[in-house]
Amino acid sequence: MSFADLNLIPELQRAVADEGYSEPTPIQAKAIPAVLERRDIMGCAQTGTGKTAGFTLPMLQLLAPYANSSPSPARHPVRALVLTPTRELAAQVSDSVKAYGKFLKLRSTVVYGGVDMPPQTKILREGVDILVATPGRLLDHVQQKSVSLGQVEIVVMDEADRMLDMGFLPDIRRILALLPTQRQSLLFSATFSEEIKKLANQMLRSPTLIEVARRNAPADLVKHQVFETPASRKHAVLANLIRSREMKQVLVFLRMKRDCNKLARDLMRDGINATAIHSDRTQAEREQALTDFKEGRSTVLVATDIAARGIDIEELPFVINYELPYTPEDYVHRIGRTGRAGMPGEAISLVCPDEMRLLADIEKLLKRAIPRQSVEEGAADLEAEREYERSRESRPRREDREKEPRRSTAPATAAAIPATKPRPQVAADGFDFSKPYEPASGTTSATTTSSPPQRSRVNRPQAALLGGFVSRDKK
Repeated sequence: MSFADLNLIPELQRAVADEGYSEPTPIQAKAIPAVLERRDIMGCAQTGTGKTAGFTLPMLQLLAPYANSSPSPARHPVRALVLTPTRELAAQVSDSVKAYGKFLKLRSTVVYGGVDMPPQTKILREGVDILVATPGRLLDHVQQKSVSLGQVEIVVMDEADRMLDMGFLPDIRRILALLPTQRQSLLFSATFSEEIKKLANQMLRSPTLIEVARRNAPADLVKHQVFETPASRKHAVLANLIRSREMKQVLVFLRMKRDCNKLARDLMRDGINATAIHSDRTQAEREQALTDFKEGRSTVLVATDIAARGIDIEELPFVINYELPYTPEDYVHRIGRTGRAGMPGEAISLVCPDEMRLLADIEKLLKRAIPRQSVEEGAADLEAEREYERSRESRPRREDREKEPRRSTAPATAAAIPATKPRPQVAADGFDFSKPYEPASGTTSATTTSSPPQRSRVNRPQAALLGGFVSRDKK
């Protein structure tokens, strides 16, 4: 099957060909005809299988009759709204809309937090046909009345389950209340929880469920592997894996933002180019980190689960779980960054004893056991860890230096005492400052007899203002 068999207009077929695609993926082959028939859709497929094009292409075709080159904002109201949970995913969807719609005179833009609002406000007031947004920033623009959602015909929620996990359900309900009742609603995600199904029953009208793979299933081209290692040795094992296998592009996942920064710094000290991406970094810093990683200037990208959604890196070979996620579904999204578009990938997890319960939940979700390997089985791993520990000892950290025993303050031995005695410090009057002060017994009387006479106290008159009296005694 080709894209021409899906009844796409010539402008879209040209754009798809320019992107290098000739055949639709299974999710695209099933979703595109259904969306073109104006049906509400619940699309579920493995991550990296082309869900974005599955709703972008038919959405552009449905809006093609509205294409025009008029500069008037009234001719470009928001007719399609795409909601995403993260900035990275919003930027990815916006890029796809622009790439596939470059031969159509439809305006599109993306709005998300972390950047200044005035530039976004200016574009919105000039008029856009397709708006890609994160829920929080969209509501900010609604409050400022820089965007109107009264003419939206198509609403898309991408990675809807993640939006619920991130607490966006109240914002989503507020946004849906601003949309027209008669609209087409599309939900796409790699996983569908029971909560999502309840939400879909409230939002969609007789939805069509499209599943091209078992729900919550990872890509079949991904090779899974587990290294059982104590938590204290994970860093050494990670550095050894990167060096021994000559990894050039590795995406490493952790749970906490502060741990991302620390691991990136430690890898840099080990001579491995690494950068971190998480929600505490500014949007410019996150974009720069992604650019450096995609262009090969950084070997390792250390990320939290915020990067598990929306990062599209061509031919990413390795994903390493430095820490397992608390939710098994997040494991699917993490490893979904590799094994995309028919390319093989490898997912490696470093698991300590405290994480065995999380590993069991992941295997239950995958319905298979993941091959395990202990780092004790490889002498190369042990030698790498020893070398790493030696290098760390050669440059101890501040806290390590504080733990070192203090030098002994015991008096030096006779052999260590210098042969020459220090010259005593004697004042001009004969007082020796190098000795403790001990007054002589005979000097007391002499000092007493030779002491100068003290002045007698003069009887001075008191001031009248202080309540005293003036002495009138006459001599």
